[in-house]
Amino acid sequence: MSELLWDYLLYAGAMVVLVATPGPVWVAVTARTLSGGSRAALPLALGVALGDMLWPFLAILGVTWVVSVFDGFLTVLRWVAAGIFLFMGWSLIAHADREVGRDTRLTRPGNWAGFVAGVAAILGNPKAILFYMGVLPGFFDLAAITPTGIAAVVLLSAVIPFAGNMALALLVGRLRARLTRPGMMRRTNLVAGSLLICVGLAIPFL
Repeated sequence: MSELLWDYLLYAGAMVVLVATPGPVWVAVTARTLSGGSRAALPLALGVALGDMLWPFLAILGVTWVVSVFDGFLTVLRWVAAGIFLFMGWSLIAHADREVGRDTRLTRPGNWAGFVAGVAAILGNPKAILFYMGVLPGFFDLAAITPTGIAAVVLLSAVIPFAGNMALALLVGRLRARLTRPGMMRRTNLVAGSLLICVGLAIPFL
C-alpha cells in the first residue's frame, strides 16, 4: 500500500511540474484573466480540468497500445509539439503590443464561452498529450490498474491543474492593472513568448 501511495505522490509531483511549465493553458488563463478578472478564468479552468480528466482515460484505455505499436509516434509528436510552442512563442513576440482583448476566442464573455475555451486549450495542448501518453504509463501498470486506481489518477489529473490554473489566475488578477498597461503588456508578451520558445526547444530532448 505504501508503494502504491508513493506512486501517486510521484505522479502528483509530476503533475505540479507539468502545470508549472508554460504552455497554451498558461496563455489562455492569462488572457482571460487580463480581459475579465480572475473570476472570468474559473469556467476556463473547469474546462481544462475536464480535458485533464479525459486524457488519462484515453491513456489507460488504449492510447498506450498505439505508442507501443508505433515506436516513432512519440518522437514525431515531440517535434510537432516543439513546432507548436515555437510558433506560439514567435507569435507572442511578433505581436507583443497587441491587446489581450483582441483574441476573442479566449476572452469572449460568458461562462460557457470560457468553459469551451478551456476544453479546447487542453485538448489541443501538445504538452498535455505528451505527458499523458508518454509519461503516465511510467508511473502505473495500466494493464493492471484497478477502478479505484483509475479514479485516483483522474482525480489528481483534474484537481492539481485546476488548483494551479486558479492560482495563476489569482496572481494575474492581482497584477491586472499593471499588466494591462501598454508598456507592461509588451514586456509580458515578450517574456511569455520567450518562455514558450524555451519549452519548444527543450521538448525534443525530453
